[in-house]
Parts: sequence; structure tokens; C-alpha cells
Amino acid sequence: MVLILVSMAVANYTLSIKRSREGVLRENLFTLRKEINEYTLDKQKAPQTLDDLVTAGYLKKVPIDPMTNNADWVVEQEDVLLSVDQQNPGITDVHSASAASASDGTGYNTW
Repeated sequence: MVLILVSMAVANYTLSIKRSREGVLRENLFTLRKEINEYTLDKQKAPQTLDDLVTAGYLKKVPIDPMTNNADWVVEQEDVLLSVDQQNPGITDVHSASAASASDGTGYNTW
């Protein structure tokens, strides 16, 4: 009986940790995407690296991907211009580097 209760508690704890990390991932992706857009509109050019956001003061530091425990984000660089005044293309989006599946069955790298 005690083993059943302990195993249920561990399973709930593990799921709670996973959902918490997913919440942090969503928040980090939202922040990075917002700052990429703001940088692009302000500077009239897209950042070439995520470190450009730090250098320009948009972020204090590049956040850690909670799924990989590193700042190893996968960036998308395209030839898309977000404004009429934008002169250079660059980073347009960012994703997790993790190939693991989320609690909803999607891959973290597709978020």
C-alpha cells in the first residue's frame, strides 16, 4: 500500500516538474521572439546572433533552454524583412534545441 502511494507521488512530482519546465520554455521563447522583433524594428536590421540582443541591451543574458539546460537555441535566419526600413535580414525565430516530446505530444523544437 505504501509503495503504491509513493509511486503515485513520484509520478505526480515528475509530471509537475515537466510542466514547470515547459512553462519556463514558453516564457523564454515568448521573450526571445519579442526582443528579436523589437531589435529588428528599432535597428532596422535583424540580429545576426542572439548575443546581439545582449550587446544592444535588449536582454541581460541569453536565457537557458530549460529542456537542454544550455543556451543552445536553434535560430531561424531568413531573408524576410519585417519593416519597410529594414536593411538586412537575419534571425526571425527561435526554437528549443531539444528533440524530446512535450506533455501534449508535440516536440519542444516545434514550439
